[in-house]
Amino acid sequence: MEKARKTLQISREESELVSQLRVHPHRVNIEHSFYEDYAIRGIRVDRVEPGFVSCTFKVPSRLTDRSGNLCNGAIANLVDEVGAVLVQVAGLPMNVSVDMSICFLSTAKVNDELEVTSRLLGQKGRYSGTIVLLKNKATGELIAEGRHSLFGQHRSKI
Repeated sequence: MEKARKTLQISREESELVSQLRVHPHRVNIEHSFYEDYAIRGIRVDRVEPGFVSCTFKVPSRLTDRSGNLCNGAIANLVDEVGAVLVQVAGLPMNVSVDMSICFLSTAKVNDELEVTSRLLGQKGRYSGTIVLLKNKATGELIAEGRHSLFGQHRSKI
């Protein structure tokens, strides 16, 4: 219990950094939201084919933990974003995540360049399944594997 308490305890410096954070409301379609600017900035799409997307992502220090590793939450966010973009259809409401399962296999450090690929596993009705792989581009080492299920509300044909 003491180890968990120590791990979750934040330092005065960390507390001050968070208190200085300013999040202003953004103007939709005019400027980036805090989320877009903080969490997904830097994802570069390299290749798009039916049922496949490949991206490159250089690990920024803002998404690392105290040990300098890419945070598990940032990995989960990449699985969510890159998996969802694969099944998004222009003009239709966004799909929502129903389930994600992620195997964390290794770590990535600041400035590591990751290759993030997503493949469509299948679709049945309004449900889609994708698999997302995060690999260290220089070494080929698999960082994480995520399976992502999504539900999309399609427009009625009536």
